[in-house]
Amino acid sequence: MQAISPKLGEFLVKVTRSKDIEDAFYRVFSDYLALKIASLAKTSEGFKKKWGMDFDEFQRDLKDGALKKDTYAFDTERDFWEWEEAETLKGHYETLAKQWT
Repeated sequence: MQAISPKLGEFLVKVTRSKDIEDAFYRVFSDYLALKIASLAKTSEGFKKKWGMDFDEFQRDLKDGALKKDTYAFDTERDFWEWEEAETLKGHYETLAKQWT
């Protein structure tokens, strides 16, 4: 098992105002997961507002050719890939957060 340097351990405890290194790591990882989830949710919300639908509807309309924009336009495809990535990663981090707590 790898060890962290005493300097890093001391810094983490001070920055997080924790009682010990384990609590410090718990706080850092908890905060990191919360920030990632919030950032990805914000990205998804932006696409939801832009397209006026949630990702599942967008994906279905894209597949069915029912979008008002060209399905194969660069902007449409880029939005799909970025939105899909945000949704996928958000789900991944939410699963990790449930396991972490």
